[in-house]
Amino acid sequence: MRFSLVIALMLSVCGPAAAKPFSVASPDIVNGAPAASMVLAQGYGLGCEGSNRAPVLTWSDVPAGTLSFLVTLYDKDAPTDVGFMHWVVANVPGNATGLSESELPSGALEPRTDMGRPGYVGICPPVGSTHAYLLTVKALNISHLPVDASTTPALAGFLAHEHVIGTATLRFNYGR
Repeated sequence: MRFSLVIALMLSVCGPAAAKPFSVASPDIVNGAPAASMVLAQGYGLGCEGSNRAPVLTWSDVPAGTLSFLVTLYDKDAPTDVGFMHWVVANVPGNATGLSESELPSGALEPRTDMGRPGYVGICPPVGSTHAYLLTVKALNISHLPVDASTTPALAGFLAHEHVIGTATLRFNYGR
């Protein structure tokens, strides 16, 4: 009994095993290159002229045991103290091989972004700056996170953390 308690405590402190990398790609984003205009913001009074559409994504070589995915788009260089989350998609079914521009797979949902509302918020760094963005797909060993449209990006990430078994990331820059 004592040994079991020690193991349980070690697992809770150490968290999940190291996440296995897998691949994610997008015709709209090339790793390390500027983003396509479709993923840029439109409106918000920021002066960007994009289509404000989420990028099309495909992924492959996901780890065995994947039951769902969490997708995020994060601007680590946003002029805030904590960056800016442009997009969160939770509960993407584990048999999905990507996201299309037209609709989410059945069961998937978009919780709030840092704009305070669900859905995709296009990128639009301040004039004179170039920002680095991280689009991340996390393979999870749980079929459903307890999230809804009002869930914050931080809470979605927190709830997913102990269930991550694989991670795929596209890094890209955009400046104006």
